Amino acid sequence: MCLGLPGQIIEMKGAIAVVDFYGLRKDVRADTTEDVLTAGDYVIAHAGAVVRRVEPEEVFGTLGMYEMVLAEAGEDPILLQES
Repeated sequence: MCLGLPGQIIEMKGAIAVVDFYGLRKDVRADTTEDVLTAGDYVIAHAGAVVRRVEPEEVFGTLGMYEMVLAEAGEDPILLQES
């Protein structure tokens, strides 16, 4: 099973989105979705590409679900931001 990660777009550089994943910033291809993306949007990304935009009303639930998965795996998402 593959797992995409949620992150927030910090900046758009053409077809590349700079996405913050729990404190780690990565360049991600944004031309892999038909969604219109802007800085501040939350996305799910996998293998260096945006899979989909997370609707604003889904952001907190989506982040909460991923934080539960990380906690179950023994990772603390807050500590990931600090390292």
